[in-house]
Amino acid sequence: MPSQPSEPSGTSQPTGAQPGTGAGTEADSGSENPNLDFAGTTPYEDYVKADVLTHLQHPLSDDPGEMSFLVTTQVMELWFTVIVHEWTVASRALRADDPRTALEALKRSVYEMLSLNASWEPLAHLTPAQFNAYRGALGEGSGFQSAMYRRMEFMLGEKSASMLVPHRGAPRVHDELEKALHEPSLYDEVLRYLARRGEDIPEEVTGRDVSQRYEPHPRVEQVWARIYSGDPGSELLRLGEALTEVAEQVWRWRNDHLVATRRAMGSKQGTGGSAGVAWLEKRARKNVFPELWTARSYV
Repeated sequence: MPSQPSEPSGTSQPTGAQPGTGAGTEADSGSENPNLDFAGTTPYEDYVKADVLTHLQHPLSDDPGEMSFLVTTQVMELWFTVIVHEWTVASRALRADDPRTALEALKRSVYEMLSLNASWEPLAHLTPAQFNAYRGALGEGSGFQSAMYRRMEFMLGEKSASMLVPHRGAPRVHDELEKALHEPSLYDEVLRYLARRGEDIPEEVTGRDVSQRYEPHPRVEQVWARIYSGDPGSELLRLGEALTEVAEQVWRWRNDHLVATRRAMGSKQGTGGSAGVAWLEKRARKNVFPELWTARSYV
C-alpha cells in the first residue's frame, strides 16, 4: 500500500504555487514528489474502493474485540471470492485442454489459501469469555451459511442440494449456488481431462451426476498411482501435485477452524444450530481429491 506522502525536509513551496491547485507540485523536471491533486477521488480509491470496504463494519455489541472478529470474517469472504475465481479459471482451462493456464491458476490459489488460512490468527487464541462477550451479536449466524464458501466446497466436489436451502431468501445468491451445484467440480474437470489424455478413467466417473457428492473410485486411484510411478517431470504428475497442494490447504483450513472453535467454545452447540466442534471434526477428517492421497500407498 502506498505510504503517506511527507514534505521533504529543507524545501519550501515554489513561488506562486497555490495550496490545493497542484501548481508547481510536478512542474519541476525530475521531481520525486507524488501527484497529490486529483479532480475527483484518487485513482487508488477508484480502483480499490477502499472507502466502501472500510465502512462495511457495523459491530452489534459494545465489546472492542468484535471489530477484529467482523473484519477477519469479511477478509475471509474476500479470499473465498478470489479462490473461487482461480478454480473457475483452472476448470475452464482444463475443459479447453490448456493445462498450463490451469496449473498457473492452481498455483496462485495455493498462495491465496495460505493467506486465507493465516486469517485465523486473530481468532485462534480467543478464550471462551472473550468470544462470549460478543457471540450474542451473531444470533443464528454461522460460517456454514457463507454462500461463497459453499461455492468453494461445491468446486471441490462436496455437493449437497440441502445447502441451498439457507439462501432461498436471496434469489441471486441462490441461483448462483444452484448453477454451481449442477456444474462439474474442479476435480470432475481434471478427471475428464485425464480421460481425454487417454487415461483409464471409467465412464461412470466422467459421466456421473455432478450435482452429487464425489465418491472415490478404485480405477481413478489406479490412474493416479500409475502417473506417480511414471515420469517424475510429467505434466500430469505436476497437475496431481498442484491439486494435492490445494487439498492440503483445504485440510489445514478445516483444522484451523476446528482448533479455533475448540479453544473459543469447547463442545457447546455452534452458532446457527450446528453441532459445533463435533461437526467440524467430521469435516476435518474428509480429504478432497481422495484418490490422490490413497494412490500414494501403491507407488
